[in-house]
Amino acid sequence: MDVRRRRGRGAAVVALGLAAMVAVGACSSAGGDDRAASDAAPAAGAPERGTVERGGAGAPPASGAGSPDLRVDQRSIIYTGTLRVRVDDVDGAARRAVEAVTAAGGFVGGDRRHSTADDASAELELRVPAARFTAVVDELAGLGRQERREIHTEDVTEETVDLDARIATQRARVENGRRLLARATTISDLVSLEGELAKREADLASLEAKKRRLADLTALSTITLSLVGSGASTTEASEETELGFLTGLRGGWKVFVTSLNVLLTVLGAVLPWLVALGVPLTALMVVLRRRRRRRETPPVSAPPPPVPAARSAP
Repeated sequence: MDVRRRRGRGAAVVALGLAAMVAVGACSSAGGDDRAASDAAPAAGAPERGTVERGGAGAPPASGAGSPDLRVDQRSIIYTGTLRVRVDDVDGAARRAVEAVTAAGGFVGGDRRHSTADDASAELELRVPAARFTAVVDELAGLGRQERREIHTEDVTEETVDLDARIATQRARVENGRRLLARATTISDLVSLEGELAKREADLASLEAKKRRLADLTALSTITLSLVGSGASTTEASEETELGFLTGLRGGWKVFVTSLNVLLTVLGAVLPWLVALGVPLTALMVVLRRRRRRRETPPVSAPPPPVPAARSAP
């Protein structure tokens, strides 16, 4: 009986141990599943966070976003240049310059020439596409000996964007005005709405004209090319190289002659008026002065008759 009891107690202990092991395993597996689920949740959410991060500051701006485009080729820039080139043949160099600009897709906006042997000069205003600006400037500089080059740029991107926004807003205002005008029922409303609509349309036309002007300046750059002959002298060169008393004397004499010419010109312009107005005024003043003198002169009184002397008695 003792042996059986011991065996029964041992079996019960073993059964309790197995049950405890099973319970611990179940708990462990549940905890593992919970940890796996919690780990899987961030893993599943990771792509979403990555998507947000890719759309953040480090990502390139999407189309239609308000972020500014900082690429140079997408900005509105006005290029202007000034060139001074000394050449042997001014007319030939001017002809080659026009051919170079025409080949680049541009045109000549102005042409002023002065030909006197070696003292010849020409000033050309050239318009070229902005994409060919640098190449055309280098080609024009190669026509002779370059003496001066000035390049200026003006970024009008913000002004262009502002104009686009104002034009869009003004167009919406014009459309609203037209809709209100179509619904007008009285003469007073019709007259007031027509005046307001005309004002809005005028403002829209002004904004569109400014936009076209900016578009022209950004699409076509301006180059002012000065061609001078081999014997031409410039004011800049004389100011840089010639100094001294004689130079100052020549400059002063030129200023004196110029001032004298201006004075004589003014005198010649005023002289006809002086003759036309001065002679009658002078004659009128003389007549008035004579009359005044006559009035101020007292009349001459006759002398009193002589008193007869008294006769003395005999």
